[in-house]
Amino acid sequence: MLQTRHPMDTSATASNAAAPNAERTRFRVLGAISVSHFLNDMIQSLILSIYPLLKGTFSLSFTQIGLITLTYQVTASLLQPLVGLYTDKYPKPYSLAIGMASTLFGLLLLAFAPNFETVLVASVFVGTGSSIFHPESSRIARLASGGQHGLAQSIFQVGGNAGSAAGPLLAALIIIPHGQSSLAWFALAALLAIGILWKIGAWYKRQQVGGALRRKAASATHKALPTRTVAWSMFVLLMLIFSKFFYMSSISSYYTFYLMSKFHLSVQSAQVHLFVFLFAVAAGTILGGPIGDRIGRKRVIWASILGAAPFTLILPYADLMWTGILTFVIGLILASAFSAILVYAQELVPGKVGAVSGMFFGFAFGMGGISAAVLGSLADQHGIEYVYRLCAYLPLIGLITAFLPNMEKHKLTPDKAVR
Repeated sequence: MLQTRHPMDTSATASNAAAPNAERTRFRVLGAISVSHFLNDMIQSLILSIYPLLKGTFSLSFTQIGLITLTYQVTASLLQPLVGLYTDKYPKPYSLAIGMASTLFGLLLLAFAPNFETVLVASVFVGTGSSIFHPESSRIARLASGGQHGLAQSIFQVGGNAGSAAGPLLAALIIIPHGQSSLAWFALAALLAIGILWKIGAWYKRQQVGGALRRKAASATHKALPTRTVAWSMFVLLMLIFSKFFYMSSISSYYTFYLMSKFHLSVQSAQVHLFVFLFAVAAGTILGGPIGDRIGRKRVIWASILGAAPFTLILPYADLMWTGILTFVIGLILASAFSAILVYAQELVPGKVGAVSGMFFGFAFGMGGISAAVLGSLADQHGIEYVYRLCAYLPLIGLITAFLPNMEKHKLTPDKAVR
């Protein structure tokens, strides 16, 4: 089923007309990998979503809450670049299903964890599953893109962000009312994901046999830049990732506590507000990639990181209604950056899709984990509202986008790109 080719839309036709030897965009494959990303990140987001439940069950401090996120995120961040680098040299088509099996084990362990230490062990298994899933899935999205790399990454990413958005809602409806053990029901979602990823692995294996050398040649779409320029550009991109994910972590990890503290909302009401923010993140993600394909990724990065600053600066002083509106706008704007940043980085270092994807996903996860621990400690010392006043300035780091080279000037002509 995954090998069936879909008719192209208008933009896909234009792209493939420019590069006649490129594969057509495989929307069925992209759809399948996006659904898998949805299931993967939905399961992972349940950890964040049940923080209030875990805090009450095990009498945790904010610092311990941050340590859970740190354990999960750092496990993922340290392994992802290594997984990507290894699979660039030695592709493993069925590794995605194996990674999801690790996530499944971690989920079941979390469902019946008797203490805080077991929760941390469960987080390690979920983080390991994530470290395998993301770099390989990003590679498959690029392989199935048909030259529309931004669109493919957005389709892939929107599945994950939609899954992250669904997690808090499902936690509010199922886990909070029925308790920690009800997490075990979500093992069904992990089993479904394993089935889908096994089929994707079979498709990926056929692509390796059917024409890997030609696709590798076609993957270079930009002239090689000087090593110093590439290194500096990668540093700038990583700083932008730091800005984005440090701020996003303040919402994903502590937004419910902020709403409960400042506006005295119930856990369920706060979870619904978190869902609205994460829904905005999912919507923003699908916009960033295709817009970057059309107008250039640097422009999207500019607008996404720096454009969120006015809204983050206002947020700590807003009432409940405006807090909801502002967080929706912030999520919509900030989310459009990651697909553009990732594809920009892949174009800087052609032929290293797995290593680049692993590095950026890993760094993003690492920043999410470190920021959760740091912000949790700050919340314990100075209060949760202080965290949002401090983080409001992070999007101003977007000013350094000015130092990125304009990749459109270094774009290869279609005949050179596939030669």
